[in-house]
Amino acid sequence: MCGHERHRQGQHRALTRRAVGLRLLAVAGLPALALVGCKERSGPEPIHFDRETCEICNMIISDPRFAAEIRDPKGRVHKFDDIGDAIHWMIRQDWFKAGKKPKEFWVMNMKDGKTWLDARKAFYLPGQVTPMDYGFGAVPEKEPGAVTFEEMKKRVIARGLSSRCSNPGAATPPAQGG
Repeated sequence: MCGHERHRQGQHRALTRRAVGLRLLAVAGLPALALVGCKERSGPEPIHFDRETCEICNMIISDPRFAAEIRDPKGRVHKFDDIGDAIHWMIRQDWFKAGKKPKEFWVMNMKDGKTWLDARKAFYLPGQVTPMDYGFGAVPEKEPGAVTFEEMKKRVIARGLSSRCSNPGAATPPAQGG
């Protein structure tokens, strides 16, 4: 074997060892990278008012005072123009029907239109003029006439999907916890 052939054979072994080493690093490092690079997101996401549309009715979300967001069990955020639309969208989801709850459920404080509230802890003032006419505006603390999330949800479901929705023919399944 001449010197040139021995050199090529040595290079081949080095490349093979290097390739094996890189593969081992890649396989061993993937779980670590997944843990570092895939931090679970939380909290509400900004809504681009007058540009983004409601998940259920497809109308433009334009009034910040009544916006809502749901982060589903897989971590995806869904945006709504009215808490009533958010409720009706949620109860139609397979994960909800299977007894799962949203990871997060946010609603805008109707008093300032800038502060997100945990929808399940907020209180709701009926009789408001809202985008989809469900009539509930969220406030952070109990006020005269305000109802809990569960009471608001019960009333929204009993009323049915707003006639302003683009798909009002969908049947509303029975309510579960949320």
